[in-house]
Amino acid sequence: MNGNAARERIQKLLVTGDNRLKQGVDPEKARESWEQALEVAREAGLEETIRPLVEVRLADLPQPD
Repeated sequence: MNGNAARERIQKLLVTGDNRLKQGVDPEKARESWEQALEVAREAGLEETIRPLVEVRLADLPQPD
């Protein structure tokens, strides 16, 4: 995946997670989207840029059992 495609995929996953949370979907589904975004970022060498965005979102979720 090239840099632009990775950025687009990351953005889509972040927004999907945000939307899931706003729509009242199970918070774990939002968590999955954000963690996928972080994985794509890791593979594309963008982890340092994306990790803070994901960490802020994850910090607002209840901790999984």
